[in-house]
Order: sequence, then structure tokens, then C-alpha cells
Amino acid sequence: MKTSAVQQVRSFNRIVAEGIGAIDDRFLGRGRPMGESRLLWEIGVGGADLRTLRARLNLDSGYLSRTLASLEQQGLVVVRTHPDDRRVRRASLTDAGADERSELEKLSDAVACRLLEPLSDEQRRRLVAAMSEVERLLEASMVRFAIEDPNSKDARWCFGQYFAELNTRFDSGFDPSLSLSADARDLTAPEGALIVARLHENPVGCVALKFHGESPSELKRMWVSQSARGFGLGRRLIEEAEKHARQIGVRVIRLETNRTLLEAIGLYRRSGYVEVEAFNSEPYAHHWFEKKLT
Repeated sequence: MKTSAVQQVRSFNRIVAEGIGAIDDRFLGRGRPMGESRLLWEIGVGGADLRTLRARLNLDSGYLSRTLASLEQQGLVVVRTHPDDRRVRRASLTDAGADERSELEKLSDAVACRLLEPLSDEQRRRLVAAMSEVERLLEASMVRFAIEDPNSKDARWCFGQYFAELNTRFDSGFDPSLSLSADARDLTAPEGALIVARLHENPVGCVALKFHGESPSELKRMWVSQSARGFGLGRRLIEEAEKHARQIGVRVIRLETNRTLLEAIGLYRRSGYVEVEAFNSEPYAHHWFEKKLT
């Protein structure tokens, strides 16, 4: 990592913190630190489960508990056990909390206007466009990858989205029962592995591997949510799959794909996959690729 890049990120963080008043323990003049105000906003008018808040804001349990306790003491929040599941605790705004959240919305709008007002129209356009790009890139940096049980709810959801997209894009539609097998057993160790990408704990992509001992492994179920495209997530999923494959001694990865998936074909080629002769009888395949791992 270049030192200049790290220093630029730190400089950017400092100027943003100063611009929005994050370094003041009386954020927006309301007598509380930014963390408490942000939590009020995230709880929202409909309330939120504590585990959802932890995941969404990447908070540890101790900090979340202390912050909620402070908001409860101020009469802005109540925390109750879910009536249908005592393991789940849910935070909700009181009437005073809802009023405070509305006030924070107005003050936050005022801060945004204060940042934009001194600038010319062209400068505002450039700043807003740059902020949009930075937001997308920061979200991309927050995506996390993990090995997943292919029978889990999130895994099944990813597969459902993947199949639905293929059915729309393939010239003859897509029927999973006609495709070569890649069921849950095939994608569970030691036969295989499923990697799921998550953003704020929500699944946004997946990729799978099928292992064949000393023979080449197969890359399967490569999918990225529409909401996460443009993050470079496809490339990162391939890299995660290759990293996992290397760790268990895989030397070669193969894959097949349909001619309509032009973006995927381009991605595979950029990732070092070379087109080879057909090595299986996949009915939906028009291109076969292979990559030797080093």
C-alpha cells in the first residue's frame, strides 16, 4: 500500500469530520456525541433489532449497549425483548426520540447546505458527483467474504437470484435441473465450498467451488447482485475463490459459461482464464475456460 494513498485517506477523513462537526461531543449542537445521534437515525421510526444495528454500523456489543443505555436515560429510546423470540431485543424511539430525530434531520440538512452554499454551481456539481463516487467506493471496501453453508437462507436466496437472472438472459431460458450438478452436497467441504459476499450483513454475491481431488476444480455459481455491480465485486469473488483453492492445494480451476454473459466472459479473461476445448457436456455452455494457479 502506497504511503501517499494512506495519507490522502487520512487527510480526507479529517476534513470530513471537521466539515460535519464530528469532532464536537455536542454534535449538531444537541448535547450528545455523534454516535448517539447516528444511532437515533438508524433506529428510525419503525425501530430496529439490536443485532441489525450492530451489523449495520459495525459496532461491538459493549459500545452499542452503553450508547443505548445513555439514550434510554435521556428518554429517547426504549429497548424491549421481542414478543415472539426472547433472544431478540429491539430498540424503538419514544415520542421524544422521534421528535429529536426529526430535529437532527433538519440540522443535518442545514450542515449540508452550509457546505454547498459557498461554492459555485459548477463546484457544487463536482463535489456532489465526487461524494457519490466516494460513497460507492467506500461501500465496495466494506464488502466482506465468508464460507457459507449452501443450505442457509442467504445461500438459497443467492442461488434463486442467480437462476432467475440466467433464465432471463439465456436465449432458451434456464432450468437448473438440466444443468450439471452443483447442489448443496457438491458445495460443502470436502467436496466443495460456497463463498458469500455481504455488505452490511446482506448477501450481495456468491461464488462456489467443486473439488475433484488431483483433477482440476470447477468454479460455479458466480453471481453479483445488481445493487453491488460496479464495485469490482466479481473480480474479488474470483480472487477469494482462488485463494481458498490454493489453500487446499488446487492447481487448476476450470469453468464454463454461456455466450450471452459477455461481462463474465470479459472478467474471466482479464483474470487470467484461457479459453480451452469443451471439457464437459454442460448444455448451457458455449465457452470453457481454465487457469493454472501459481
